[in-house]
Amino acid sequence: MSQSSQHSQPSQQYPQHPQASPYPQAPVPPGHGAPVAARNGLGIASLVLGIIGAVAGVIPFLFWLAGVLGLIGLILGLAGRGRARRGEATNRGVATSGVVLGLLALVLAVVGAFLTFKIVGDAVKELDEATSSVGAAPKAAGGTDGKEGDGAGGGTAAGAGGTKDKAKGETLGGGDSAVYDDDLTVTVSEPTAYTPGEYAVGHTKGNKAYEVTVVIENAGEKKFDAGLATVTARAGENGVDAESIYDDATGIGFSGTVLPGKKATVLFAFDTPAAAKSLTVEVSPGILHDSSQWDLKL
Repeated sequence: MSQSSQHSQPSQQYPQHPQASPYPQAPVPPGHGAPVAARNGLGIASLVLGIIGAVAGVIPFLFWLAGVLGLIGLILGLAGRGRARRGEATNRGVATSGVVLGLLALVLAVVGAFLTFKIVGDAVKELDEATSSVGAAPKAAGGTDGKEGDGAGGGTAAGAGGTKDKAKGETLGGGDSAVYDDDLTVTVSEPTAYTPGEYAVGHTKGNKAYEVTVVIENAGEKKFDAGLATVTARAGENGVDAESIYDDATGIGFSGTVLPGKKATVLFAFDTPAAAKSLTVEVSPGILHDSSQWDLKL
């Protein structure tokens, strides 16, 4: 074979392998590697809690919630600002807003607590004054010292449309009146036999029925809520409950208000055992008035 043909043959190729560097690689400096995800959770939580706390601070009786949320929001906001300074978070403005709103919620909580306690205290004081002005028991008609008068100058005698002194523990009779410190007068008439209607409710066959007339007179200066007045009765020596009779004429009870100088009159009927000889009627004008009792003979 000639020398020229030998030169025309392709030379055999061998793969090249990279040579390892004899020197170690230098470490990558911080901040120049893969990006780290921002930790913005504290700032966002601070903002949300601050907003809720500030809103709760302007709602009556929620001052306690505003204080709790405001304190937590303030702490989380300060922590979020610290992360932002270290470069771990990117929402420093959000965290700052959370701190401001947390402080606002705390201020509103303090103001709300002060106003709430002041309002409750004033309400309790007014209720105490109203209770003391009404009086715990009816007053006597014969003067301001709580004693019944005697003779011509001493008021009206009991049993003749007069007033008994409830503070002495006496029970009123038919036609007597109980006069309260706010000049409210309650009068219960003598009982009379009553015939319930055909469709009456509360009457038991074989029992007797009696009716009484209850009059509430307002001689004071303020209107009286008669809807709070209740009338109940017990019959006989054993004091069994005398059920109220409801028909087209009785059982409706008091309603509405009684203006100063006006009266309200309601007829009540009660079911009693046939052998009962007495009927005790109890009238409670309202929550600020003591109940009065009338012992009526049947």
